[in-house]
Amino acid sequence: MTTYEPELVELEGDVTEVLAERGMGDGLPLVAPTPERVEAMLEHAAGPADEVLFTLQPRAGMVTRRVVAINAVLAGCPPEVFPVVLTALRALSQPAMNLRGVNATTQLVAPMVIVHGEIARTAGFNSGVGCFGPGNRANATVGRAVRLVLMHVAGATPGFGDAATHGQPAKYTFCAAENLAESPWEGYATSCGTDAPSAVTVHCGEGPHNVHDAEAAGDPALILGKVASAMTTLAVNNAPISQGEYFVVLGPEHAASLAAAGMTRRDVQSYLFDHARMPAGLFRRHFEELAWAQWMKEVADDHLLPMTAEPDNIRVLVAGGPGKHSLVVPSWGMTRSVTLPLEG
Repeated sequence: MTTYEPELVELEGDVTEVLAERGMGDGLPLVAPTPERVEAMLEHAAGPADEVLFTLQPRAGMVTRRVVAINAVLAGCPPEVFPVVLTALRALSQPAMNLRGVNATTQLVAPMVIVHGEIARTAGFNSGVGCFGPGNRANATVGRAVRLVLMHVAGATPGFGDAATHGQPAKYTFCAAENLAESPWEGYATSCGTDAPSAVTVHCGEGPHNVHDAEAAGDPALILGKVASAMTTLAVNNAPISQGEYFVVLGPEHAASLAAAGMTRRDVQSYLFDHARMPAGLFRRHFEELAWAQWMKEVADDHLLPMTAEPDNIRVLVAGGPGKHSLVVPSWGMTRSVTLPLEG
């Protein structure tokens, strides 16, 4: 077992100001990481506090449970959400995530954390009204803790390890729970092959793009036609990259309408794959470099190409409350989402 002994520094004065002077923090007020608060966090971890778990790029910063606990305290996390923070960071460390690219790109990519299963209920995560917005401590602080670790450990500070031209509000926090209670289909984690009571998904992408369809009949063609229109744009990083994923976060009302028409999650993926398309020549005109699957390179200019190379790159889950709204979250392109069972 590899262990890591961090340098302990006594912080005197206001913790927010002291860390800001050292180029740390996210600009918002921070909670002082007293030994008592850190130990309370570590009580919800399953292994040695100073065991090196993995590294995070681009700085190859070493992650231990204690280091994460300190940042979780800084973010204001209640101790019971600590395993979610750890699992989200494990997901970010996976090679498929391409965290070096995610952190270093000029695009405004941010990790979206989705919490699944029992932990969402027991730790008080919001899966309903306003789940991606303010007002819930678990959602807000978990997303913030993940960002603080990326800044303090991975080195993703603006201008140093984070080259995003503009940044975005989701870089402060971007976390919600799946609304399993109102989903007409099996849980998202289960659909990914993760058979565990609780799980966490991380997807590195843009902020959510709203899709509004309030037609009274709940016609699936109208709902999904609008989702497809939100996906079909040259402006997202996904456009020239055929491996890019799209997360489609259906509101419960839209999901119910689709299910009432007999549509499965797979049907939704297939429909969007077939309808979110543009002529190949339009892509070629706008992009000198196309990171496409080979079959996409062979078609004529007038062939309608999908926004991604396969239906499974369109990920569908249910979250949110009443209202005929859904969300599209395009990925950064050169990254893959990761779903892991909850572990501390």
